[in-house]
Amino acid sequence: MRHTPRTVEWMTLSLLAATYVLWALGTTWAYDLSPVLGVVLTGLAVAQFSSLQHEMLHGHPFRSRLANEALAFPALNLTVPYGRFRDTHLAHHHDPILTDPYDDPESNYFDPAVWARLSRPARWLLEVNNTLAGRVLLGPLIGNLLWLRAEAGLALRGDRVVIRDWLLHLAGLVPVIWWIWAAPMTGWAYLVAAYIGHALLKIRTFLEHRAHEAARARTVIIEDRGPLALLFLNNNLHVVHHMHPNVPWYDLPALYRAHRDHYQRRNDGYVYRSYAEVFRRYLLTAKDPVPHPLWPFRR
Repeated sequence: MRHTPRTVEWMTLSLLAATYVLWALGTTWAYDLSPVLGVVLTGLAVAQFSSLQHEMLHGHPFRSRLANEALAFPALNLTVPYGRFRDTHLAHHHDPILTDPYDDPESNYFDPAVWARLSRPARWLLEVNNTLAGRVLLGPLIGNLLWLRAEAGLALRGDRVVIRDWLLHLAGLVPVIWWIWAAPMTGWAYLVAAYIGHALLKIRTFLEHRAHEAARARTVIIEDRGPLALLFLNNNLHVVHHMHPNVPWYDLPALYRAHRDHYQRRNDGYVYRSYAEVFRRYLLTAKDPVPHPLWPFRR
């Protein structure tokens, strides 16, 4: 599909403005009214902002990369520099490497040889993390620890791009810390809210990709149109996004409806009707093994 970029995508800008308002209300008025309400609303805003950052790195809502990156500057999610998110995610969009334990930056699979060397407690923890409940409750902690360890290793080896992006991220933390310092919400409460934001995003990423011989069949479709679809900006229609990464979030459902059979043939029927079905099937059940069942790929 050919997509002609709009000069300004007002739906995305409007949603970004609403997200900032929700974040501000969650950390102030709502937190004063009820700390639980404030933390939940702030967590929702953090998750929505991360989804919007995903739009920005794909060239929305402006044609200008600099303008998009300015919108993504505040570090609301605390631990993921926008520049690192951009670079690793765009690398992930090279479909032939999807689920590769080494080359796909977003893979949750392990090389079976590495898996065999892990301690029993570590393997148990990662197996729990492969259920939806585990991914939501423990996934933000496990994911961030693995992420930060890898980033620290790159920085210590002198990777200038990584160091630059982390310095920009630290600058983006300044307005967030200043705001929380002045707001009713405590720092500890904001950490909980950020954790909630990461946990919500784990619902989206849980089934996005599977091990499959054909790269085209590794990417999911979840035909959900409820609040989670909005929170994830229709990336539940994930194969549509991978095939048309420059199409804005609000055009994905119509594109999917117009070519539904094509996309389902394309991903070999890797389809769920809703997130309710995903929760029923995988809340306490692992979706697949942690060691990659088809590794190594045939090259």
